Amino acid sequence: MNLEIERLIPHRGRMKLVDQIIRVDDNSAETESLVTDGWPLFQDDAVSPLVLIELAAQTAAICIGWNKLQETGVHGEGRGWLVGIKSADFYTDKIPRNANILTRARINFSLDNYTEIHGEAVSNSVLIAKIILQVMRDQE
Repeated sequence: MNLEIERLIPHRGRMKLVDQIIRVDDNSAETESLVTDGWPLFQDDAVSPLVLIELAAQTAAICIGWNKLQETGVHGEGRGWLVGIKSADFYTDKIPRNANILTRARINFSLDNYTEIHGEAVSNSVLIAKIILQVMRDQE
């Protein structure tokens, strides 16, 4: 998919974990990322699975940013706040350098400016995390 990630999320430099947008629509997004030693929480040639929370949030932000772009023609400029992690289940203790991670985020429901996102991360065809995020967005 030929979308500029930086138009959809505010993350830059070391905090930008998404390398490629695979798919995005009104209710979901799918991204691909490669673990590098520049990632937050990288230590001893691997990254902590806690970073998957941020990866799910960035993938969700791509969906929300894409929706904003479709509605107004203007990107969301990073608006939207992660206000809660409803749940995070990790199925691995660490993720090695150069691991490829496919992350999916789906809007479970939205009400006014509140959105609940269901995310999952897969590496080597194995589910490594399930995450439920709670996001508040600016009413504008």
